[in-house]
Amino acid sequence: MNMMDAVKTVFSKYATFSGRARRAEFWWFVLFYFIANIILSIIDSFLFGTTTTTENGFSASTDTPILSGIFWLATIIPYLAVSVRRLHDTNRVGWWLFIGLIPLVGIIVLIVFFATGGDKGGNRFGADPIDGSGGDGGGDAYEPTSVPRV
Repeated sequence: MNMMDAVKTVFSKYATFSGRARRAEFWWFVLFYFIANIILSIIDSFLFGTTTTTENGFSASTDTPILSGIFWLATIIPYLAVSVRRLHDTNRVGWWLFIGLIPLVGIIVLIVFFATGGDKGGNRFGADPIDGSGGDGGGDAYEPTSVPRV
């Protein structure tokens, strides 16, 4: 799975909180989200911000992040949905996302959960998203990946 496939998959399952998501699908979407936010924030600061020239260069900032705000509104639901499906792949319920509200420790725990390999075969949330085996439904069959399983 490459970045384009991951983004297409996440947006095609816009508000689907059931089933499972592979690590590649989740991390490619996170990278896309991060890159798009940086680009839109830069555009926001140039279009709607204040630019101050100093002797060492310039500084651009904005108090009205219009483009990045619209992007956030459009992608917050798919971002939460793929996060819940990623937790399902590790056999955890989506409510574990709330552990991220605990400063520092919560974010570290979530990163560990998201980076952990999914259950081999089916679990209570559906079939294995890599090979489609096992489970009681809810998973999609994916094409084999060129990345070796660890």
